Amino acid sequence: MVSSRANPLAFTPWPVTIIVTAVYLALVIPLLVVHHQVPASPSTSPKGLNLTEAWSDLQTLTGGFHPYNSHRNDEVHAWLLQRIDEIKQSSLASGDDDKPDVFVFDDLLSNLTSADGETGVYFEGTNILVYIRGWEDGKENWWEVPGQVPAGRGGVLVNAHYDSVSTGFGATDDGMGVVTCLQLIKYFTTPGHAPRRGLVVLFNNGEEDYLNGARVYSQHPMANFAHTFVNLEGAGAGGRATLFRASDTEVAQSYAKSKYPFGSVLSSNGFDTGLIRSQTDYVVFEGMLGLRGLDVAFMEPRARYHTDQDDARHTSKDSLWHMLSAAMASTNDLASDSSDRFDSRHRGDGKVPSGSGTPAVWFDVFGSGFAVFRLHTLFALSVTLLVIAPLVLLATSITLVRADKMYLFRSSVYLETSDEYISLRGLRGLFRFPFLIAIPTAATIGLAYLVTKVNPHIVHSSQYAVWSMMVSAWIFSAWFVSRVANFARPSAFHRVYTWTWMFVLSWVMLVAATVFANEDGLAGGYFVFFSFAGTFLATWVSYLELFSLPPKSVYADQLTAPSSRRPSSHGSRLGTTTSNDDHEEDDEEDPTESTSLLRGRQRTTFANYVNVSGEPTETDEEEEKDLIVYGQEQAWSASMPRWTWLVQLLLTVPVTLILIGPLALLLTSALHQTSQDGSSPLFVYVAIATLTTLLFSPLLPFIHRYTYHIPIVLFLVFAGTLVYNLVAFPFSDSNRVKLYFLQEVNLANASASLVSLQGVTPFVEDVVSTLPSADGHFESCDWVIDRVRCFWHGLAPNVVPNPEEDWISFNITTPDPATNPAHVRFTITGQNTRACRIKMDEPSISNFSVAGSSEPDDRFLSPSADGLREIRLWSREWDHTWTVDVQFASGEEKPKLSGRVSCLWSDNNRIGTIPALDEIRQFSPAWVAVSKLSDGLVEGYRQFEIGSE
Repeated sequence: MVSSRANPLAFTPWPVTIIVTAVYLALVIPLLVVHHQVPASPSTSPKGLNLTEAWSDLQTLTGGFHPYNSHRNDEVHAWLLQRIDEIKQSSLASGDDDKPDVFVFDDLLSNLTSADGETGVYFEGTNILVYIRGWEDGKENWWEVPGQVPAGRGGVLVNAHYDSVSTGFGATDDGMGVVTCLQLIKYFTTPGHAPRRGLVVLFNNGEEDYLNGARVYSQHPMANFAHTFVNLEGAGAGGRATLFRASDTEVAQSYAKSKYPFGSVLSSNGFDTGLIRSQTDYVVFEGMLGLRGLDVAFMEPRARYHTDQDDARHTSKDSLWHMLSAAMASTNDLASDSSDRFDSRHRGDGKVPSGSGTPAVWFDVFGSGFAVFRLHTLFALSVTLLVIAPLVLLATSITLVRADKMYLFRSSVYLETSDEYISLRGLRGLFRFPFLIAIPTAATIGLAYLVTKVNPHIVHSSQYAVWSMMVSAWIFSAWFVSRVANFARPSAFHRVYTWTWMFVLSWVMLVAATVFANEDGLAGGYFVFFSFAGTFLATWVSYLELFSLPPKSVYADQLTAPSSRRPSSHGSRLGTTTSNDDHEEDDEEDPTESTSLLRGRQRTTFANYVNVSGEPTETDEEEEKDLIVYGQEQAWSASMPRWTWLVQLLLTVPVTLILIGPLALLLTSALHQTSQDGSSPLFVYVAIATLTTLLFSPLLPFIHRYTYHIPIVLFLVFAGTLVYNLVAFPFSDSNRVKLYFLQEVNLANASASLVSLQGVTPFVEDVVSTLPSADGHFESCDWVIDRVRCFWHGLAPNVVPNPEEDWISFNITTPDPATNPAHVRFTITGQNTRACRIKMDEPSISNFSVAGSSEPDDRFLSPSADGLREIRLWSREWDHTWTVDVQFASGEEKPKLSGRVSCLWSDNNRIGTIPALDEIRQFSPAWVAVSKLSDGLVEGYRQFEIGSE
């Protein structure tokens, strides 16, 4: 056996163990650091930006819950106008002539009627828009003339929503986006930073409720100006701001200007395929308004999202700087564009499509570099490689056959001179790979099912314990299988056969990825192309190694030559003559002076290393100390190079880790806390098991050379993490489980105040059982899809100033009973609220309109064929009265229909306003977080019937 001291790069246990482990650690550790460590913010803010000011603004903004339906929301609206004016006045006070014109629009006029599926919405906006005129823009105020569209080539929209949910302070959802927008106004109004193309900064109000703020923006004249957009959002509560989505290659190239880019096109595919069910304003701008742009958002930790831990205390200036720097770089590049690739094409109807871009592939490299190219380029390269790679291996194999050096797939060689078959044992290791890949993968998949059955939510707080269990089980299983196989049938072809199998498997995967890219536009399989390229080159290296072998005929002649010597007992058992029996082995003969030293070092030809003299020489003794044949492997392997395994390692492992490693971390961060939302925990565990196989499959060609030390340590890690993952409590103070709150009040019966918590079982039942008001007043627990909702008669809310008066006043009339009995008019007023609803028991509404509404916009009308079930009404005024004309689908003279009129209350900034919610926060365990179940925390309702007399 080759001593690692003699050659530290030899394909022997210690060099393989040390080098492979070092390569993996050298890449995995930076990936983990990049994923979890946010780049430090600068000590001095760049010119035109003030990070300290931005942080102070964030603290002010997140001083309370500020959903659309809250008085705090009005305070935030007024504060934003004040801050924008301060920034504007600061720019004017600079005295520099190089200042762009700035226009502020406090939009208290726009409204929108929309319908989607069984839900109709009427919404009155309170958006704030700031237009910074570009130095290429026309100087006329075109928006002041009704119906006029802007001249020129259009500009850039930057959007963030200033409303929060009723249970979250909104630091990252979307406070950081809001203060980033304030800083962008400051930057582009600073002398020397005036944009080439105009900039529209939108502070929209109502994203958390059906994306209403972005929808109603479409009705403002400035919606005709922008051609591209940057949407700033938060679906987590800190960390790095990742690129969620990019509409095309050209806008993604603008994001590439960021100093610390972060993200992968795989997240965009998650939205496209429905794997990610939540949405952001991006879908309105890109899908409904036809703009091209970016979706930049925070994504972790999910457990703090929409809870009271989405505050300034649980995030950092570093996270703020990460979003601000990315938004500034992307916006600046888009606003500075001098080409016509984004030019608006006005169709005369006020709608502004921005052309069409090319589908993109994009991903970051260690959070510092960013690769972006066209999906068509990936498709062309994939098709080319799918054709060329097999042809190269085929041509190499043919050349080997002609050179009589094709030992692969050969069990013996026929020797014409003696009419004998000489055993080559070239088939050894051929069928090893299916077991090497299947057994470890089956083990991890089995663990996924086991954990899902016993402790399904442990990944919520202990994702790396799950990863450790999966990785250690996979590597130990692969090592054990390979060692058993190598002990039973040692083969010098373990590597080449393993690479051949991996080449075939990755070829099939690339075919699938290429089909998905071409047919469905899914670019998330980009890593398959690069992985296949590395696997192909590593496989080709293994085939090229065969040229170092002696011709099979020469090898056979040496074995049968009378003067040849057999190898020493610690070497490989030589091939012997057989009678067409490919696997028969003769008994080993004791070495003699005439035994061939086939395991000596090859110099130039096969005969060079065969000493045929009668006495051992000094050279023989040196070569005995530095043998090339490993263990009991085939003797002809003596002439194969000892260092090429390292080339194969470097061709495959870095590519795999650099491309798949971030995807594994991204998916884990995005999914490991989604089971509380009703998603399947099994999917998360199976995903981790699958990614484990992808990440560590490049180990398989080398794993049989590993020493026992690391696998045994990994086995102990597996045992410990398995026990932990099966018995540990899945939640903690910093990784809380979210329970979703709603209180429903039947206003026809003042005592009927039904409180509910919805969440994963059995935790929601355990929490409800500890609440004082639920003791003796427990109603029931019912399954709602994948979660449980528990009800009890709780403490009455104090959401209206005059509880003795009607919380809701409504009237139902039939304006024209003779000609249209299915036309019904609702007049609704809610006390201390600006959100009410009409909800039918069955979908029966064919059309509706609200008095004072604008003309319908066809882009936002896609009702269900069965009709609408619900109409949601939002007003910018408190105690507003809605007049809603509803046309029912019934053809009867007097339709008999039933439903409820309800109003919502979401203001939760004072203790005692919603005592039931206060009680849950006070008495529930520290590992519980409360979030909203619906648009309102309290819903008061009255039932009605139409045509029942």
